[in-house]
Parts: sequence; structure tokens; C-alpha cells
Amino acid sequence: MQNPFKPTAGATPPELVGRAGLLDEFEYGLQQGSGAPGLLSIITGSRGIGKTVMLSEAEGIARDHGWAVISRTATPGFLAGVGDDMLRLLDELGDGPPSRKITAFSAAGFAVTTQLPPERAADWRRTGNDLLRLLDAKGTGLVITIDEIHAVDRTEIAQLAADVQHFIRDGLPIGLIFAGLPAAVSDLLNEGVATFLRRADRINLHEAAIAEVTASYSELFNQGGISISPDLINQAAEATEGYPFLIQLVGYYLWLEADKAGWKLDQTNVQRGIAAAQRRNTLVVVESALSDISDRDREFLDAMAAQDGPSAAGQIGAILKAKPNVVSKYRNRLIAAGLIESAGYGKVDFAIPGLRQYLRE
Repeated sequence: MQNPFKPTAGATPPELVGRAGLLDEFEYGLQQGSGAPGLLSIITGSRGIGKTVMLSEAEGIARDHGWAVISRTATPGFLAGVGDDMLRLLDELGDGPPSRKITAFSAAGFAVTTQLPPERAADWRRTGNDLLRLLDAKGTGLVITIDEIHAVDRTEIAQLAADVQHFIRDGLPIGLIFAGLPAAVSDLLNEGVATFLRRADRINLHEAAIAEVTASYSELFNQGGISISPDLINQAAEATEGYPFLIQLVGYYLWLEADKAGWKLDQTNVQRGIAAAQRRNTLVVVESALSDISDRDREFLDAMAAQDGPSAAGQIGAILKAKPNVVSKYRNRLIAAGLIESAGYGKVDFAIPGLRQYLRE
């Protein structure tokens, strides 16, 4: 049995640990058609929490129900890319036999750098209208997924939202799912241009329960014929902190250790696998997240790292010798960057596992 763990950004893991039922409303919406609440959804969560994986899962569900899928990342000019995808799909449908069933159309990974020309703005809605009416006649519809909206041009999101709202009012079978960091999503929803998105179903991703991680590891290691004690499985699960990317990393490196050790894991193997996973998490997630912050942002994080748990604004202000309004400014910036998160009234904590230890070291 090959290593089932996939510790790569966006790769579909063997199990969506702790995610059971989160897309039930979306799947029900596909069955109900235009206007169903679940067809308008927003997925939020910190870096590495599995937002892209959840988008991929939603796309798979849509395809299983016979819906067409357009998948895009919110790079500059993404809306022009969506329009081009619609045109290609419309051409494909128009040339095919009337009874043809469309199961998928994905344009994930393409980076379009040109902006939507003004003369094509009206055509975008017209193209979408023609495509959706054609899909509706075939008893199916279109799902558009947009990833990483925290990096998007808000005017493009505003136009997309306005057009999707128009399609919904016309009773056309359209689904729209966004994914992004929590603060960016909140900012978007607070803007008047996208108020209609406030009615979207919010899917807030959090860490999985350690018990669920333990159960998943036990099942997968058993399927792979790997001998490991329950105590060591639990130790490995706790090392993930329920963080999806670390779940995949720890599982991946334990499988690698088992392969080298004759499919039997002891304390030494497990500790070595956990250490390798943590190093990889530091390189891929932690250092990447810190690469573009300011010196003052770093000082704020260093002040937090001095605490063993959540930090109060007053504690941070005392360390930095900063006024409350300054502390609030950097707090909001770091929350928007997905590095920290609210931990109760007036407190914040790190949103990325390993970040506190990295800063201390």
C-alpha cells in the first residue's frame, strides 16, 4: 500500500478528519437547484487549516451530481478567466449532442494576468446567462469556486457577486463558493458592494479533535499493515494539534519511518517522524507566513511568544511600550494575515502550530 498521506497544499488527503457534515448543506443545495442557501458558501480559517482541500471536496461533490465546475484562484484578472472558462464551456456544450451530460469543467491553476476589458463586462453576464440556461435545460448547473480571496481585487469580487445575484434572481442554477482568511472575508462582507454575500453559508474551519485524528491514524496504519501501539498513535495525533496540514505531515513521515523499519514503529521511529513533520511545517508554513511581515509586526509576535498561552493586549503593550491604539493596529494586521487569532475578550493566540516555538528559538 502506497503512502496515503498528502502533505502538499491543496492535495486531497485520505480522510477529511473533523470535516464530516460541513458540506451537507451545499450538497443538498445541488439537489434543490437555484436559490438553495447552500449554493452560496464561504469557507474561512487560518493558514493550512484546509480551505483549499474543502473547495476541492465541494467541486468533487458538484461533479458527482452532474454540475459543471469552474475553479479559480483570486489572482489579478481572475474574473476574465472565469468569463473565458464560461465561453469555452458554452462552446463545448453548443457543439455536443443535446442529451450530453456535463460532469466537470475545471480551470484550476491557470493564472490570468489581464483585466476584464470594459467592452466585455456586459458580455460576461450575457455569456453566463446563456450558459446557465443551457445547463438548466439539461437538468444541471454551474458551480464557481474562488480560492484565496484575501488577495483579490475587490472590484472584481463585487462584479462577480452582482452577476451571481442577478443569476439567482432569474432562477438560474448557479453555485458560488469562496475561501479565504477570516479577517479578509469579514472585510469583504462589510463592504456595501458585496452585502448580498452576507447571506452566504459560513463554513468556519477549526482544528480537528485529537480523538478523531487518533481514530483516523489507527484505521490507516492498520490498513497499511503497520504495527504501532495505541499510545504511540495517540502521541502522534497530539503532535498534530488537530491542524490538518500537520495531520498529513505527521502521517506521511510516520509511514516513511515504517517503510524503513520493516513496517513496525517504536518510540524512536515516532519521535523521528514527528520531528521531521515539525521541521517541514516550519519551513513550508511558519517561515513562509513570516516572510513578508514588518519588523514591528515581528516585535508584536515576539511579545506574544514570551507568554505560555493567549496574550492580553495589556501584556503586549507593556512589553512593546506601546499605546492601546497601536497595539490594536498591529493586532488587527496580524489577524488579517492569518498569523494570530482572537482567544477571548482582549486576548490573542497564535493561529499556526509551531509559530510560538519558532519565535522562541
